[in-house]
Amino acid sequence: MTNKRKQIAIIGGGITGLTAAYYLQKNEVDADVTLIEKTDHLGGIIWTERRDGFTIERGPDSFLERKTTAKHLVEDLGLEDKLIRSATGKAFILSQDQLHPMPQGAVMGIPTQLAPFFSSTLFTFKGKLDALKDYTTGKTEVEDDISVGHFFRRRLGDEVVDRLIHPLISGIYAGDIDQLSLKATFPHFLETEKKHGSLIRGLQKSTPKKQTGGQKQGMFLTLEGGLKTLVDGLTDALTCNVRMSTDVSQVEKHDERYLLHINGQEEPLEADYVIATTPHYVTQQLFSEYEFMNELSETKNTSVANVAMAFDEDAVKNLPDGTGFVVSRKEDYRITACTWTFKKWPHTTPEGSVLLRAYVGKPGDEEVLDLSDDEISQLVINDLKKIMTIEDDPKFKLITRLYDAMPQYTVGHLQRLERLEEKVNEQLPGVYLIGNAYRGVGLPDCMDQAIRIVEEIAEK
Repeated sequence: MTNKRKQIAIIGGGITGLTAAYYLQKNEVDADVTLIEKTDHLGGIIWTERRDGFTIERGPDSFLERKTTAKHLVEDLGLEDKLIRSATGKAFILSQDQLHPMPQGAVMGIPTQLAPFFSSTLFTFKGKLDALKDYTTGKTEVEDDISVGHFFRRRLGDEVVDRLIHPLISGIYAGDIDQLSLKATFPHFLETEKKHGSLIRGLQKSTPKKQTGGQKQGMFLTLEGGLKTLVDGLTDALTCNVRMSTDVSQVEKHDERYLLHINGQEEPLEADYVIATTPHYVTQQLFSEYEFMNELSETKNTSVANVAMAFDEDAVKNLPDGTGFVVSRKEDYRITACTWTFKKWPHTTPEGSVLLRAYVGKPGDEEVLDLSDDEISQLVINDLKKIMTIEDDPKFKLITRLYDAMPQYTVGHLQRLERLEEKVNEQLPGVYLIGNAYRGVGLPDCMDQAIRIVEEIAEK
């Protein structure tokens, strides 16, 4: 008598679910896999629109090369010839109604080269002196966790944090630096401080020296045709059962298996393993009969929007030579950042045109998403006109609202996650919770989680 093949259900067809399905297949895990997606498209918040010769990302636009998982996945799919590297150029900080070049040698806003830092127009003399207390401040006492803001303010002062570190970190997490967990987001900075007694000194020693004479390369990668090319490559490679427009309402434990109740379907889907890649608030609903899932309610999400605008080349003037800017905290702007997409990603924009992508929505200003498309685009243009000349209306604009899209790893996140995972292992063996709500918000972070779970299932 042969053993019955294992059944694996993956809930959610974003990049995490797609990666899990692909590597279950590639690693030849002996199981029947069903990928279930609530909407009529795969890829989650990856959303590429091609229009009038433009390639416009309405969700994430790239991934970091140094987080190698994403590039390896592209190579596994045979798509490496479609990889495109970001162009290099100055990045700016918008503060005091001026664009200030990012100080050379800054690592996530931490100065590692003092001469460029002290010559920067971004900080007052007092702010620069405050940053030097990093050399003399004792090690940070951390029991369980502290906020990123507390850690950096103690070592580098408020001005460096508010004008430089906060906007850079908000570009990743879209959150409040004074609420974000240090251990869940930047634990390596804490380790650097412990080892060297100073962030600046530690980064000076550990940051790789740039090659002299070589051309600087961009750190980000995307694919020809946008990130949808990656989603399409994954979709085409899958041979498992993919069910679109299918809404799982509840996951119920039944003996040693799980029953996935699907709206509009009488018979539940049975599975030995369930990989839930859904947003945390959806996962909480799926397993609502388990009180310990309330740990997930501690994770809050931020809603953000991005505004892509295309112009004729001669409509935008006084644009500095660079790739974009982020906005310092406490500035009187509704936008939080702007990428000069046509410079950072030249392949996205036809000759003779300009493509800009601005961002709105932050803690305390999320109601901006309730405005109409015209109102949002107008406030973006009004902000941009304070620092550049825009002489004509855009040829077109695309406003993308991403509600509850950015999970906030607030102080204590890892401790809550460890408690949750312990309870899941005890009471729901064979259930795995992965995705951007847990251990990393970037595309490679989500892929890493998927691959780890695949390897764990393969060993069973």
